[in-house]
Amino acid sequence: MQFSSFRVVLAGLLLAPLTLLAQTTHLLRGTVRGTDGTGLPGANVAVPRQGIGAAAAPDGSFQLELPAGRHTVQVSFIGYQTVTQDVTVRQGNNPRLDVVLPAAGNELGEVVIEGSGTLEQKLNTTQMGVERLSVREAKLLPALFGEVDILKTLQLKPGVQNGGEGTSGLFVRGGSADQNLILLDDAVVYNPNHLFGLFSTFNSDVVQSVDLYKSGFPAQYGGRLSSVVDVKTREGDRQKLGVSGGLGLISSRLSVEGPIVKDKGSFIVAGRRTYFDVFTRQINRLNKNAEDYNPIPDYYFYDLNLKANYKLGRRDQVFLSGYFGNDVFGFNSDRGFNFDFHWGNRTGTVRWSHEFSPKLFTNTSVTGSRYVYDITNKLDQFSFGLGSNIRDWSLRSDWEWHPREKHVVRFGGSATLHHFGVGSLQAKAQDNSLNIGQNIEYNGQEGGLYASDNFTVSDKLAVDYGLRLSGFRSATNDYGGLEPRLATRYSLTPNVALKASYALMYQYVHLVSNSGASLPTDIWYPSRLSAKPQRSQQVSTGFSWLLFDGKLLLTDEVYYKWAQRQIDFRDGAQLFINPDLDAEFLYGTGQAYGNELYLEKKNGRTTGWIGYTLAWTNREFEPQRGGPGINQGRPFYPTYDRRHNLTVVAMHQLSDRVSLTGSFVYTSGNPTTLPAARIAVQDVAGTDLEIVPVYPDRNSYRLPSYHRLDLGVVYKLRPRQWAHESDLTLSIYNAYNHRNPYFIYFDEVKNKDTGQVERYRARLVSLFPVIPSLTYNFKF
Repeated sequence: MQFSSFRVVLAGLLLAPLTLLAQTTHLLRGTVRGTDGTGLPGANVAVPRQGIGAAAAPDGSFQLELPAGRHTVQVSFIGYQTVTQDVTVRQGNNPRLDVVLPAAGNELGEVVIEGSGTLEQKLNTTQMGVERLSVREAKLLPALFGEVDILKTLQLKPGVQNGGEGTSGLFVRGGSADQNLILLDDAVVYNPNHLFGLFSTFNSDVVQSVDLYKSGFPAQYGGRLSSVVDVKTREGDRQKLGVSGGLGLISSRLSVEGPIVKDKGSFIVAGRRTYFDVFTRQINRLNKNAEDYNPIPDYYFYDLNLKANYKLGRRDQVFLSGYFGNDVFGFNSDRGFNFDFHWGNRTGTVRWSHEFSPKLFTNTSVTGSRYVYDITNKLDQFSFGLGSNIRDWSLRSDWEWHPREKHVVRFGGSATLHHFGVGSLQAKAQDNSLNIGQNIEYNGQEGGLYASDNFTVSDKLAVDYGLRLSGFRSATNDYGGLEPRLATRYSLTPNVALKASYALMYQYVHLVSNSGASLPTDIWYPSRLSAKPQRSQQVSTGFSWLLFDGKLLLTDEVYYKWAQRQIDFRDGAQLFINPDLDAEFLYGTGQAYGNELYLEKKNGRTTGWIGYTLAWTNREFEPQRGGPGINQGRPFYPTYDRRHNLTVVAMHQLSDRVSLTGSFVYTSGNPTTLPAARIAVQDVAGTDLEIVPVYPDRNSYRLPSYHRLDLGVVYKLRPRQWAHESDLTLSIYNAYNHRNPYFIYFDEVKNKDTGQVERYRARLVSLFPVIPSLTYNFKF
């Protein structure tokens, strides 16, 4: 498509609805902040008499379209006191309202709120498949080893699953782990996990908000097929210096925040580290002289977050944020064998926010991202290293325009320079008899332009439609395509809304991961030669129903997603140090469809949700490149296909100082491939028999179902001189000690008399029994 044609499409997209609008715009804009100056994302801003409301953006800003006159505005947020203010809107005047919400009298009171603004907003929005996670809520939930994890909390929402206990990856509506766009302050995070997937890279002490999009993706997002996880960090206290942190079973964390210039700028710095290695080194030291003692490997991770912001004036503000994290796994033996493995992310963001007028404002950001993966082995006089990495530099500009009442236009663009370190090899002998070095690297450029229009046609009908033009250039190929987006909401009654959405997505970078390796081997690879961009389309429809005077929200969504050019590998594929890696790829199609039921309660002393998902996911790789494809071309279920998924989450405020929490999870077992039989083969007469397993179709078996109950108690301590706020959090992971499946292996069962193998017995391996943990959290 020519660029001039694209401009015509964008112009028609933006301007067609304007002829339908004649009312004069009266726009009320402002911010909602806490007493520390931090924006409150998701705060409810409502004008009850007009039946108008909005949720604050991640930075605490909001806008409301109001008719001329005097209005009473009510502002509320979980854990804060409700504030009511009067504002007068006159012809040609666009007033501003900046609201500061005092904290509730007791920290645990955050689970007790009045009004149903949040549920009403979810009812009235056109967006489908969206979840906004409250970090305050997440901190109350029981967690493994007492470490709060926002990605694990997202897995308690319908349509979101992990790859299994002890494995990394987030799987959304049948998509693979690399099909999720994960952003930290606008910068891409390529590996969002620590400790082989047990914890996420996001420190809950600095996270401000988390938005998850599963369908009907806004046009400003692109480059992935399954979901968007948009994480924003806190700005820091603009009023006073503060220190907070926690001491847990396996990790500790500490954060410092305060004003740069009071009321104009602030900063926050937070760090976190585990101390597995402290214990393992002591154990190794005490046992190093023991006969046949095998040392325990060292393992730890650490990360550091920082963010600063400063107001340049009434209309300008700048932000600087960064993240640095690393996982270190090492094994050092006195026998001359050393093994070192580390991987980690680095991100950085510089953002400028400018308001041209009350109707037009923009955010422009420059971001950098890097993911590094390195393995080094040393055996006596010989060393050997493997590695990969991906580096990005991005420029992004997002604009928002309010041309008329109940009409919001968003447009902008982005450009990214990718550098792919697909594989590096270093082999060296100390006597220089061997010195080999090889690097395989590629470059790519990715870009996108978008425009969208959120248009309230009437009191009953609202539409959010958009178009994105994306493209990718490598040294060998150019790719591109149009990505239409549509979401609509029709209100049958004030409490019932019907919704539908459609989205087409392209993905130009691919994760090459060897799931059969004992350690993760992650390589990011560009679209080039035969490795064409992945493509998916998703349609979804459903309803939202506000029950019992707004105390409960019931949603039901049905979705269908079909994908082309899905990537897998031929048997025996060589992943590392392969200059022709795309020759190892196989390409197929995929389908995912299901039904998600969700019941949520946010009022009163008892809050929580119940989610149930019934879903199917399959892949099909027909014979190609002279080979049999996968599974002889027959469809198969990927390992993350789960038929049933039930989650129950409850939080109850027992008293002013004690809160009880619990979560229950049930899912169908993962598909897996197991031998259906074994045959005895004797090549030459007189030689021993060789037992050969016979495998059926790929993933034709399922592991036993997975279920787990977690319990927690949060006890708020009385204020002390050294700690203004503090609590003890007791978590019990897997409370009834169910041994959930990790993998299955087979034992030989031999005849006691002859010693011959009579049969094979399946053995189930589990990871985590019941695990209690105690965490002390403080703030002063």
